[in-house]
Amino acid sequence: MSIWSRLVGQQRVVEQLQAAVASAHNFADSNPNAMTHAWLFTGPPGAGRSTAAILFAAALVCEAGGCGECATCEAVLMDRYPDVERFIPQQITITRDEAENLMSLASLMPARSPYRIIVVEDADRLSDVSGNMLLKSIEEPAESVVWILCTPSMDDVLATIRSRTRTITLATPSWQEVRDLLIAEGISPAIAAFAARASAGHIGKARGLATNEASRLRRKEILSIPRQLGDLGSCFKSAKEIVERATEEANLEMDTLDENEKDALMQSYGATLGGRGKAERAARPALKELETRQKSRRTRAVRDRLDGALVDLMTYYRDVLLLQMVGEGAELINEELKHEIMETAHTSTAAKTRARLEAIEKARRQFASNAQPLMILETLTIELARA
Repeated sequence: MSIWSRLVGQQRVVEQLQAAVASAHNFADSNPNAMTHAWLFTGPPGAGRSTAAILFAAALVCEAGGCGECATCEAVLMDRYPDVERFIPQQITITRDEAENLMSLASLMPARSPYRIIVVEDADRLSDVSGNMLLKSIEEPAESVVWILCTPSMDDVLATIRSRTRTITLATPSWQEVRDLLIAEGISPAIAAFAARASAGHIGKARGLATNEASRLRRKEILSIPRQLGDLGSCFKSAKEIVERATEEANLEMDTLDENEKDALMQSYGATLGGRGKAERAARPALKELETRQKSRRTRAVRDRLDGALVDLMTYYRDVLLLQMVGEGAELINEELKHEIMETAHTSTAAKTRARLEAIEKARRQFASNAQPLMILETLTIELARA
């Protein structure tokens, strides 16, 4: 089975990437202009940008052009192939040090294949400084280097980077395509259909909802918020609960990760956490730097979960607006809540629903600032109640 079968609802993109792979491998009848050294994969969250990037990398280093079955393809997909570097930012922005490390990786010669491939997920986190640092490597790469940057939109990276990369634009797959993927992965048809609709085409989120009951319960809690908002007290309570749950979930994930990183760092110095010897003193500056990075990553993890909660909330009001504009025959994302959504639609107006959607989108943008999440959420819930 071809490796491209893993990319859902992106036939046009698959054709573009297959042409590039054929050119890179000099397959018969290939277009010599189809391959280039720098790529920008764009598309909405959940469309499969990172998946497409890794599949493309695997196909470039696979002798068969992406068979999906050989040891090379398997190693790339498991992040174990030496010539494919996959960088997933953990902090709010990609730092100067991280950019320098990426440039160093790009300077290495390939070990097994003709290419050294650097995949940068969430490249929209590049700052002006780190973006300009990578620009030189992208402008003047070694012959064997391929850069693949992944962002939601072309506008999320510097114009100079855009001008030096070839853009691949992915679309959100239909919920039916996501449902069929989940069923093929062994999920029951009923759960697969629910998860596919609820995720609004976000494949990763759909998998989470399909396989994790806690995720489904959490989403149910978020979608109950519109019916709970009334006075200021209920607004403040809902905002606090959203922040507390997001923080709890992020901490649960980050605590273990942080401790493992600290242990690994101390071991590299021959030291132990809490020790007071020479090795511990030598490790102290590196430990302090690590803790700073971990704090930034934890902040990002909380805000990512808050953003996910607001995306779920948006699907509720999107359904309300659809009923107000189209009527009861409209296809809803939250079909299981149709009765409650109809009640909200009948007791409000399309103008008020649009105002609520705009308020949610504004709150999402504010998460990129230094404003306190609780303050952002309190303002939002008040606006949702007043609209």
